[in-house]
Amino acid sequence: MIFEHSDETRTWIARVQRFMDEHIYPNDELYHRQEREGDRWKAVPIVDELKAKARAEGLWNLFMPPHSGHVHVDDTFEFEGVQLSNLQFAAVAEILGKVGWASEVFNCSAPDTGNMEVLMRYGTRAQKDRYLRPLMRGETRSSFLMTEPAVASSDASNIETRIERDGDHYVINGRKWFSSGAGHPRCDVYIVMGKTDPTAGPYNQQSMILVDPKTPGITVERMLPVFGYEHEAHGGHAQVLLENVRVPAGNILLGEGRGFEIAQGRLGPGRIHHCMRIIGACEVALEMMCRRLLSRVAFGKAIAEHSVWEQRIAEARIDIEMCRLLCLKAAYMMDVAGNKSARAEIAMIKVAAPRIACKVIDDAIQAHGGAGVTADFGLAELYANNRIHRITDGPDEVHARTVARLELRKYANAAPGQAA
Repeated sequence: MIFEHSDETRTWIARVQRFMDEHIYPNDELYHRQEREGDRWKAVPIVDELKAKARAEGLWNLFMPPHSGHVHVDDTFEFEGVQLSNLQFAAVAEILGKVGWASEVFNCSAPDTGNMEVLMRYGTRAQKDRYLRPLMRGETRSSFLMTEPAVASSDASNIETRIERDGDHYVINGRKWFSSGAGHPRCDVYIVMGKTDPTAGPYNQQSMILVDPKTPGITVERMLPVFGYEHEAHGGHAQVLLENVRVPAGNILLGEGRGFEIAQGRLGPGRIHHCMRIIGACEVALEMMCRRLLSRVAFGKAIAEHSVWEQRIAEARIDIEMCRLLCLKAAYMMDVAGNKSARAEIAMIKVAAPRIACKVIDDAIQAHGGAGVTADFGLAELYANNRIHRITDGPDEVHARTVARLELRKYANAAPGQAA
């Protein structure tokens, strides 16, 4: 693997950084003011304004990697975006991750990125025209309904929501939660995972289907706060009840029993996108920690000069560099060998990045003393936004299990005491 970015990648980095410097950072205060004004569940005006600028500059749908079968809808729209590789997008996503709302400006925010990839990879032409086109134009938002409150959803075979065929329709019954984005006023589609055949093999029972949020029988029961933050501008995290929800049979994705296949195709890229952004958040926390420690004096010298803080700063820099390299390796493996071959690398970075973020942000909070746990510096929210990633897209324990099993498999057939 060559660690130096290509000339093309450096060009994209420069273009995105320039946009951040000219439009995102100067409008951060305005964003938070508009976020607090009026209706809590809304599209923030400055985001819409900057989305138009980003799209006009070609900084749009950067996350979508190249796919076979280039598809055109009309002269001005392509399903595939600018086709950065995963490795290229890793460098860009780190920059976006430094400001919590920046990704949406470039139409690169979760859960829409994963949902767009699902529609791109597995959707029919009709499904793409109806749902993917407006998503990739940034006109709508989406939600992914997989996790359920009544079961341990870390094992997706436990999911109980039923999707039953009834003539030309499917009827859906179940309760989902942590349905990110479902509270956004522009949410236009749910991708729902449930069982179509409970008698099939454990990995052939599940299917995914596209559901219009306005369909009768859908109730958003409540919005779930994360450490007290509801993430209104991002659409929050909803608990959704589906009671006899009738959906046209043509809304099934790929076919019955293909839910696990789709989930693996969706979650691999989604997991690493989170990790790319997390590295940017770590850099922000480390910078804030250093600036605070240099600006305060205790016991006759700058706090930064006390050995305990020198140790914490050094560990933070070491951890971030290790994390970045592992993330780049995972992205590289996805590009050159495919998502399946990068399974171990994706699992490793999915464990490492959120853990390191929690540690670095926690140290930054400690450096700010009492101010760190207030809303004044944004560190409490930064911690909340990143702590959740130890659970989203599969908890640490599941990914560690994957890594362990892949490691043990290397030696399973070796004689006792022998190297494989």
